[in-house]
Amino acid sequence: MTSTPTRPDATVTSWLFPFSLVLFEFTTYIAHDMVQPGMLQVTQDLQVGPEWVPFSLTAYLIGGLVLQWLLGPLSDKWGRRPILMSGALLFAIASGLTFWVTSIEQFMLLRFFQGISLCFIGAVGYTAVQEAFEERKSIRLMAWMANVALLAPLIGPLAGSALLLFTTWRMLFVIFALMSMIALVGLYFSMPETSGNRQLSLTPKRLLGGYWKLLKRPALIAGCLALGLSAVPILSWVALSPVYLIHDHQMSEVDYALLQVPVFVAMILGNMVLSKLTHNAEITRPLVVGAWPLVGGLLIALCATFSDTYQIALLVIGLSIYAFGAGLSTAVLYRLTLFSVTESKGQVAAMMGMLSILMYSIGLELAREGYFQHGLLGFSAVNLASGGLWLLLSVMFVRWVKQHRQALTLE
Repeated sequence: MTSTPTRPDATVTSWLFPFSLVLFEFTTYIAHDMVQPGMLQVTQDLQVGPEWVPFSLTAYLIGGLVLQWLLGPLSDKWGRRPILMSGALLFAIASGLTFWVTSIEQFMLLRFFQGISLCFIGAVGYTAVQEAFEERKSIRLMAWMANVALLAPLIGPLAGSALLLFTTWRMLFVIFALMSMIALVGLYFSMPETSGNRQLSLTPKRLLGGYWKLLKRPALIAGCLALGLSAVPILSWVALSPVYLIHDHQMSEVDYALLQVPVFVAMILGNMVLSKLTHNAEITRPLVVGAWPLVGGLLIALCATFSDTYQIALLVIGLSIYAFGAGLSTAVLYRLTLFSVTESKGQVAAMMGMLSILMYSIGLELAREGYFQHGLLGFSAVNLASGGLWLLLSVMFVRWVKQHRQALTLE
């Protein structure tokens, strides 16, 4: 039996559903960003060294990889609503349990389970938004959602630093659990069902066959890898900036938090410009325009390595220019990649999530290794390499997409 998809109406559902999804996404992001200023306290409290600090994000990202393959097809069969709501509940439980950890291994294990929430957002939540709204509106909505979600790394370090003056890092996870429960209630009352085919087979043979088929789609693979590569520099900055600024340069937690502001404000501005461009410009135009600041900013960040006096300033300026380009291009790239093939969108989104997060994890580990082995030069070189590969894949992807759309027009 195939369930009948429902569409959001023009009143409560049309704004409460995106708001609830953003709150859930915001909570999963801020669960890292608010704790990051206190990660050195976590390692001290659990009696380990500072080299464990970036592993917190790595464990989180690995968690975001492990269930992508199943959740997308599962939501194709049973619907997006129940799957996404179960993800919000899982995150709330894992966050609450973090209060009680007594070892770094327990902490990292629960970070892994919290990271699984990323699977639900990417493979289920974003897909529902794309299905519920038409192309240009969904891109503008995704850009708006990205702006709200970007408030997490923008205000997270400042809020985390402030709260850590009055409470412990353990209490922060209780706050995250409560926020996730609020998002769960909002999703329950507002999320439309855009999918659901109970007759769909979820046998291992069918799943493996579906993914094998998707792996043979070059445009899809190029888009997925490009999405992952575009986020490597911002993720490596989030993961390693506490070590670089606080541990190595002896900055205060407040100064560290303030240096996050220009990077994430620039990304928000990129999303705002994207919203304007999607009204009239060709749909691929923001992706082309965003390439210049994305790659150019990473080149400036590499040049910062060779300056002692202005090293931090040049690094932050370069990463801010990169972030503007990333904000300008990511939502368009996501939409075009999702609809570059005709297969069930849950499985396509799962493939996108798996390949993107795989690139996140590999890039983050390379940046971490580069920094601890070669300092800022190694860190910036990995980021610039990510940007260069992103540019190559994006050029190939846009070419394939234009050819595909022209073929459809001729038909």
